[in-house]
Amino acid sequence: MQRLPRGSNFKRAKMLWELGLNVAGNPATPYGGDRDMCITVGNGSGTHFRPALRMATGSPILAHDVANGALEAAMINPSGLLTQAYRGTGMFETPLPLRVLGSYPTWDWFIFVVHPKLGFKSLWDIKKRQYPLHVSVKEDATHSTRVMIDQVLGFYGFSLADIISWGGKLNMTGAPADPRRMSLLPDGQLDAIFDEGLAIWFDEALRYGMVPLDIEPECFAHLAKLGWRQNKVPTHLFPHLKQEHACIDYSGWPLYCHENLSEQLAYDVAASFAARQDQIHWEDTGFKGDIAQVFEDTFATPRDVPLHPGAERFYRDLKVGKIETL
Repeated sequence: MQRLPRGSNFKRAKMLWELGLNVAGNPATPYGGDRDMCITVGNGSGTHFRPALRMATGSPILAHDVANGALEAAMINPSGLLTQAYRGTGMFETPLPLRVLGSYPTWDWFIFVVHPKLGFKSLWDIKKRQYPLHVSVKEDATHSTRVMIDQVLGFYGFSLADIISWGGKLNMTGAPADPRRMSLLPDGQLDAIFDEGLAIWFDEALRYGMVPLDIEPECFAHLAKLGWRQNKVPTHLFPHLKQEHACIDYSGWPLYCHENLSEQLAYDVAASFAARQDQIHWEDTGFKGDIAQVFEDTFATPRDVPLHPGAERFYRDLKVGKIETL
């Protein structure tokens, strides 16, 4: 197992990481609160800290900070939104000069489920009846799922605001398995759930009778132009799912940077995936044990944005067993 680098400075850095993680990880902090982290590597020898590498978690709109130099790198969930930033589609008005350093493998989907009592087969049905839906969504309006919902419902000609105007209401949640959502399932108090993170809520919703809605081919075609891929939810992962269901791919957490990031710095970051592999918490359903996957286009690391040349050089070195050490 890879150990902490030698020296007291790194013991202090590890302590600061743990303190920051605990503060940011407070379960009482709502989405949109201080729950994200920025890891900064730089020089603290003078009266002012001089950052060289700032890597952050956060919402998709952080791509603007990477593009304008306020951050060197950020992670995004899922990869489809990085594709939008790169293409200048969807929530991004112009293409941003971004490249991928590596992708954390996650296997996920976005799905729309409804209670069968409504008799709906498609999102068109909600629009046609202007139904006052009680729907569960993420509480953070900047969350990637809310972007997805806006883009899909927009294709069908309505919005969450329209649902509210029809007399419906939103069940606001943080995590996908938020008790504010899950506690309403046994008694059928929810009409619908629009969300990702299926591994922790979807089968339970199916167990209580909810069913997935179909998305028409023309909607999938529209979403593909924005940057979303189509996928299928497999039955072997969800015992209450009767058949595979076509849905939107929500996989991959790319770490991305500006296209002009130093090639050597990009190489060093990419190499760190391999050097610290044993210290990274991997998702079993996504990561297959070969660190090369981080730099490839796979089921759990879908990628429609090019690798940074430094990351690409590391990937080539990795494949032939020639790796520069930090």
